[in-house]
Amino acid sequence: MRNPAYLIQRHPISIRTHFAHSLVLTYALPTEVLRPLVPPFLELDTYRAGAQDVEYGFVAAALVDTRDLRPAGLPARLGRDFLLTGYRVFTRFPTPGGRTMRGLRILRSDTNTRFMQLGGNLLTRYNYRLARIRSQVTGNALEFCVDTADGHADLEVRADLRNTPAPLPPNSPFADERAARRFAGPLPYTFEYEPQTRSVIVIKAFRTRWDPQPVTVDVRRLTFFDHGPFAGTRPVLANAFHIDSVDYGWHRGVRRSESGGRR
Repeated sequence: MRNPAYLIQRHPISIRTHFAHSLVLTYALPTEVLRPLVPPFLELDTYRAGAQDVEYGFVAAALVDTRDLRPAGLPARLGRDFLLTGYRVFTRFPTPGGRTMRGLRILRSDTNTRFMQLGGNLLTRYNYRLARIRSQVTGNALEFCVDTADGHADLEVRADLRNTPAPLPPNSPFADERAARRFAGPLPYTFEYEPQTRSVIVIKAFRTRWDPQPVTVDVRRLTFFDHGPFAGTRPVLANAFHIDSVDYGWHRGVRRSESGGRR
């Protein structure tokens, strides 16, 4: 008998929160590494760079300090605070009118509370895992430290919040900041594939002021790319963007067909 759990894992309620801090590191990888991670109906979002016209795909490592996260209809005082980290691949999804939605497809998510782990996995396909996550601002520096149970998504990073906008990281494939901003997560959409119905679940974000700033980061530890399909690869830090004090949220998920039409 088919497990009906997928019927409620469609992001069925709108969510509101406040981002105290959001730090997103985007890594460039060969397209042949990332394409097998993109499910049916989605396409890898790519960028061509350099005199040799090399094509790159991208994975975002996102670290977010959320405050007052709750269903959209509830007041902020009933929300809860969470630290969230996740890895997403940049993808595209067509619509019937010929337009293309750009968004992220979840590879892994971690949180610092069991409440979020259980609730998130009940209502989404984000695959939350419980981890020890710490975040602090010291002077003009933002620090995140993540310790995961399996050791496959440990991360320690320090961002300089003083000298902004910062230049692009060394060896970034992007020609300039404008090009880098096209791959500055989070993007307006998140996509999840539902194999039971061969559908794509599309979750659209809503937000207030949105002007992330490029920052210089010191990534002291990052184990995600040491395992699974990334083992042996050499990801290149392509950009790092930070934003703070932003109201943010997600609409209910919408189920769409392979052509992008609503179901």
